[in-house]
Amino acid sequence: MFETPLTVVGNIVNDPIRRTVGEQEVVKFRVASNSRRRAADGTWEPGNSLFVTVNCWGRLVSGVGASLGKGSPVVVVGHVHTSEYEDRDGVRRSTLEMRASSVGPDLSRCIARVEKTVSSGPDAAAGTTPDAGSATDTTGADNTKDADSGKSVTAPDAGLPLSA
Repeated sequence: MFETPLTVVGNIVNDPIRRTVGEQEVVKFRVASNSRRRAADGTWEPGNSLFVTVNCWGRLVSGVGASLGKGSPVVVVGHVHTSEYEDRDGVRRSTLEMRASSVGPDLSRCIARVEKTVSSGPDAAAGTTPDAGSATDTTGADNTKDADSGKSVTAPDAGLPLSA
């Protein structure tokens, strides 16, 4: 069966919880995605909210665990399914869950510093070096060229917390 991945953009509503299931680790958190719509008078009013429980397995565990927390604006891609359970009163309920294939900060709403993880694949054993363009700037600022003027621009330190 072919499954189409779904993308959810929202905020993490609880601190991610790291657990061990069998011999694998999983990081679990909830994302709230809120919509707004423009009213007839031109003002914005709140729309519906979508809450999704996100499960991260494999290589996502360390990245999500080290990078994201409650309040972080995120973009999550994965496959969605419903999980059914009985609540304390014996009432049958269901919740929407996503097995994430990708999770990242929503850079339209935060600033993030990206650090590549060290690979344990064949390239790591061969001792390959980073690309020439990936030299580290020790000043704490990102120097780039402005696309319009061509002038050098120094951006503020990009190491702000994701909830900033």
